[in-house]
Amino acid sequence: MTNERLIYLPIGGAGEIGMNCYVYGHGAPGRERLIVIDLGVTFPDMDSTPGIDLILPDISWLEARADRIEAIFITHAHEDHIGALAHLWPKLNAPIYARKFTAAIGRHKMQDVGLPKDAITVVEARPAVVNAGPFDVQFVPISHSVPESSALVIDSPAGRVVHTGDFKLDPAPVVGEAWDPAAFEAIASERPVKALMCDSTNVFTPHPGRSESTLGGPLRELIGNAKGMVVATTFASNVARLKTLADAAQASGRSICLLGRAMRRMVATAQETGILTDFPATISPEQVLDMPRDNVLLIVTGSQGERRAATAQLARGKYLGIDLKEGDMFLFSSRTIPGNERSVGRIMNQLSEMGVTLQDDGGGLYHVSGHANRPDLVAVHSIVKPQMMIPMHGEHRHLREHARLATEAGIRSTIVTNGMVMDITGNTPVPVERIEPKRVYLDGGMLIGAFDGVVRDRIRMALNGHIMVTLLVDENDELMGEAWVETMGLSNVGRTGPFSEGLERDLTDWLDKAGAKMMRDDDRLEEGIRRQVRNIGQNEIGKKPEVTVVISRLSDE
Repeated sequence: MTNERLIYLPIGGAGEIGMNCYVYGHGAPGRERLIVIDLGVTFPDMDSTPGIDLILPDISWLEARADRIEAIFITHAHEDHIGALAHLWPKLNAPIYARKFTAAIGRHKMQDVGLPKDAITVVEARPAVVNAGPFDVQFVPISHSVPESSALVIDSPAGRVVHTGDFKLDPAPVVGEAWDPAAFEAIASERPVKALMCDSTNVFTPHPGRSESTLGGPLRELIGNAKGMVVATTFASNVARLKTLADAAQASGRSICLLGRAMRRMVATAQETGILTDFPATISPEQVLDMPRDNVLLIVTGSQGERRAATAQLARGKYLGIDLKEGDMFLFSSRTIPGNERSVGRIMNQLSEMGVTLQDDGGGLYHVSGHANRPDLVAVHSIVKPQMMIPMHGEHRHLREHARLATEAGIRSTIVTNGMVMDITGNTPVPVERIEPKRVYLDGGMLIGAFDGVVRDRIRMALNGHIMVTLLVDENDELMGEAWVETMGLSNVGRTGPFSEGLERDLTDWLDKAGAKMMRDDDRLEEGIRRQVRNIGQNEIGKKPEVTVVISRLSDE
């Protein structure tokens, strides 16, 4: 049908780093059959999302079209690509496809919340093809900082799309598959590539990316020369880095202990799926306590300052009986993700106060990025030769720079951010619809909307404190006794004396003069009390607190 179109919609990951979720559709406008690429999360912070566990994309648009979704494809096992799968899949209930290692991680997540693990189908790499309605999809091995990462070749009646996922050009990644330019040359030669959707994370880094294999020597030297206990933190999913660290420890005669559930799960899953075949033996935390400190390397979770992870707990004093002492060394074999600087800095200062020697990534000596740098992106553009390039996986400044880079090379490119529905059927991407890109919060065990008011109220209480006012009204609509006040998060002393006592006294005086009409009307009475409390709070302690009013009435029956 001539009126059919190919559409592309990023729901998360375009205009931000994290929370990746992309949609492709083909068919008549408004009736396209759809596929979903990745269901990822981003992480909260105490300033803007206090108490929240995870931030997920709002998939309301997809949920309303769930009967048109053919499949969900997961490119790799990083949390910003797979972390929302178990939380959001029940809303979509579509088949999930992933390669073996990614599928194993996904199945753990599904089982953790009581969902069927057989919802995920393991797919082999290209040339294997998954037929999903009008789409034929192939997983193409590509190097990244987690094993079995894949780009996707997405064929439709309107043309071929290459969706890179996250990638780097690493010919020797230690664990996982190497960058293979011949594979992408073949993809481009088989059928012209209409669109390249491409990772933009490191577009501002001017030098070519370095291989994971370059870290082995420096890490062996660093750990071999250390005197006390050595602790290293990195991303749990970076199995290659875990292997390099463990090999360096083994070479220096140190035993290896993995601390953190995510770390242990990643290593175990990599071993179970055959990705990791020669990881050195590890010891338990209990065994660490019985060994000389200079015979141990701890590899721990929490490189981004996560409050409950092993790194933060060691910085606070002790974890599973293990504590750090002066002369120990703590290695951050990772890059701090923008936004996490304060959390990581706080932990570093806590460790420094203990006398622990701190070692960061050493300007790249002990860490390499998992994303393609600027020259690497140019290389991929030239190999794939797309008709158009749409940047993804990056903040707006990354997308803009990546689009400029492609345009200068003669490739049509445009900036597409979350919520923009693009028609990519023709020679140039055309915006055809805009949806509001929203977020959903995992708060404990519940999913709540970002605009439901829960977090807003939590922030307001954190900023202003909280006061509960309780009063008892008799059958004649008169106050019985005095108003009773409970404060939380506020000073005990005001400008004129004890704050709670003064507040109770002033409120009681006001209620005695309120008049029968107000005392009969709970809504007016509640609003009047709230206004009085906020005014008194402003005068006494310089705060307008959040106020809860409880009115109990005695019945005359």
